[in-house]
Amino acid sequence: MGSIIIPKKSAGSTKSARSRWFEHRHETLLPFPLFVRRVARWAALAFAVVVVSLAVGVCGYHYLDGLPWVDSLLNASMILGGMGPVDPLKTTAGKIFASVYALYSGLALIAVVGILLTPILHRVMHQFHMEYKE
Repeated sequence: MGSIIIPKKSAGSTKSARSRWFEHRHETLLPFPLFVRRVARWAALAFAVVVVSLAVGVCGYHYLDGLPWVDSLLNASMILGGMGPVDPLKTTAGKIFASVYALYSGLALIAVVGILLTPILHRVMHQFHMEYKE
C-alpha cells in the first residue's frame, strides 16, 4: 500500500495536528484518502443526529399521543423530513410535543446539512487560502 502523508504541524500551533478537527492554512492539504475518511466521520455524525432525533420523535408520538409504533415512526419521519404530520393528534400533550418537535426538526435539518457540508467547504476554502511556497 502507498504511504499516507500526514499534514505538517504549523510552527505556531500549540495543539497537535491530531487534536484539531481541521488543518490550519499553513499546513498542506489533507491527502484525498484521509479527506474521504474525514467526510465519512462527519457523515456518521450527521446520521447519528438523525437517528437520535427520529428516536425522540417516535417515542414522543407513541407515549404522548398513543399512536402505534409504525404510525409514530411515520409521523416522526415526515416531520423530520419537513413534510408535516400524517395522523391527526388526539391529546393536548401530543399536540404540544408535535409543535416542539416540528420546531426542533427544522433546526436539526439545518444542522445536519451543515455537518455534511463542513468538511467539503473547509477543503475548498483551504485550497483558496493555502500559502504556497514558490
